[in-house]
Amino acid sequence: GEVLCASANGYGKRTPVNDFPTKKRGGKGVIAIKTSERNGELVGAVSIDETKELLLISDGGTLVRTRAAEVAMTGRNAQGVRLIRLSEEETLVGVVSIEAVEDEEELLEGEVDTTETDSEEAVSNNEDTSEE
Repeated sequence: GEVLCASANGYGKRTPVNDFPTKKRGGKGVIAIKTSERNGELVGAVSIDETKELLLISDGGTLVRTRAAEVAMTGRNAQGVRLIRLSEEETLVGVVSIEAVEDEEELLEGEVDTTETDSEEAVSNNEDTSEE
């Protein structure tokens, strides 16, 4: 397996899990990606393999889907490569690993899940209590 690390300024990298040494109790940890003025802070780290795709999400609403295999494999202590182009005002706020879709038409023809989530129910419940 591999770990993909993404930083606030849109940079990231793929690193083999075996590059991360195991630590015992009291260990200080290891550097997964260098945080610098160029990279910014670490936004997320996800477990991936070459069959996965990534969703990169910015605070400006930009959403990019890309194959995990397209991200360069680098060493554990490297700065990484550009994952997403962001404007000066935008920062990367999330990275998610998803199953790859073989056919674009599958995506378009797929069934839409219209069930209400817990968070939507909580919002509607809060609206009801605020009117009392």
